Amino acid sequence: QMQLVESGGGLAQPGGSLRLSCAASGFTISSYRMSWVRQAPGKGLEWISTVNSPVENTFYADSVKGRFTISRDNFKNTLSLQMNNLKPEDTAVYYCAKDWGGPDYLRGHGTQVIVSS
Repeated sequence: QMQLVESGGGLAQPGGSLRLSCAASGFTISSYRMSWVRQAPGKGLEWISTVNSPVENTFYADSVKGRFTISRDNFKNTLSLQMNNLKPEDTAVYYCAKDWGGPDYLRGHGTQVIVSS
């Protein structure tokens, strides 16, 4: 059974950092385009970053470019998101996703990030 489990969320102050992780099981993440998306309170899902496969080029939404870094550990079968210089508007539930927008789409249950002083 394919599954994605996110972790690493929590409370951070503005300007702080958090690192999210996503553990995949039942499939090999190196075979798929992997993404992070988020949902802020009262809003819809927002795509924020993707790492392609097999060439690991990366893409970011303008809202997080220069602050967030997506990475993949194919040996551990995990996806990560390093978030620096956090802002209150980054408050959201963060999800990792396999094949975002594609036919093999799968999303985890999410991890909550709150940015507040």
